[in-house]
Amino acid sequence: MNHSLYDKLQVLEPAVKAMDREERLSAAGRPLLSWYHEHRRILPWRENPEPYRVWISEIMLQQTRVEAVKPYFDRFMEALPGVKALGEVSEDRLLKLWEGLGYYSRARNLKKAAELLVEKYGGKLPSSYEELKALPGIGSYTAGAIASIAFEIPVPAVDGNVLRVISRLTGSMEDITKQSVKKDMEELIKGVMPREDPGSYNQALIEVGAIVCVPNGAPLCGSCPLFSLCVARQKDLTGVIPVKAPKRNEEKSIEPFLF
Repeated sequence: MNHSLYDKLQVLEPAVKAMDREERLSAAGRPLLSWYHEHRRILPWRENPEPYRVWISEIMLQQTRVEAVKPYFDRFMEALPGVKALGEVSEDRLLKLWEGLGYYSRARNLKKAAELLVEKYGGKLPSSYEELKALPGIGSYTAGAIASIAFEIPVPAVDGNVLRVISRLTGSMEDITKQSVKKDMEELIKGVMPREDPGSYNQALIEVGAIVCVPNGAPLCGSCPLFSLCVARQKDLTGVIPVKAPKRNEEKSIEPFLF
């Protein structure tokens, strides 16, 4: 295990009574934030978390690796530095800037949202979570990320990384592909997240999921700030949790005969 400041903040679970999930997640806050401030990756949108920059980065990061996004983000910011420029750009020019990122509906929704922002909000992103979520291409995760990182509003931002981390931390055997499970996790996080610097808290959960409690392969438990609190680690269930129901086409697939 890495020996650094966050190791000293590891929380020992009481031997007499096991923590419930709210207590466990609440206890995770301090070591999680300490780890994040020491180990977070330096990313261009993090160093200047202005609302427009956070929005563009979050849309680009959907279905795309961080390293692949970096050069696209820099070029996009240079060409379209603000909402007004994005709203006025031609679709051909926009799609050329987006070329290689794929999922082009993301770019088209950016332009639609920018036009609406110019018309309704004077070319600025609203600081309201609900108003952000109402914009084209923005769902609960992206709205939570923008609201918490750019506006310091204490709302959760639950993506696949967060679902995996919290499921393992609490030992949840619930299917994370269900919207009801995501909604429940959002409520759980909202109840315990700090009111100060909620953006760092959300990013810390995401970062642990991205580089420690990884989506592919074995988690790097020895480097995790939640090591002492994690139920999946304690019960050797990291290979089972998070639980995902098989996709419908996988359920119906039949192994072919071999001749």
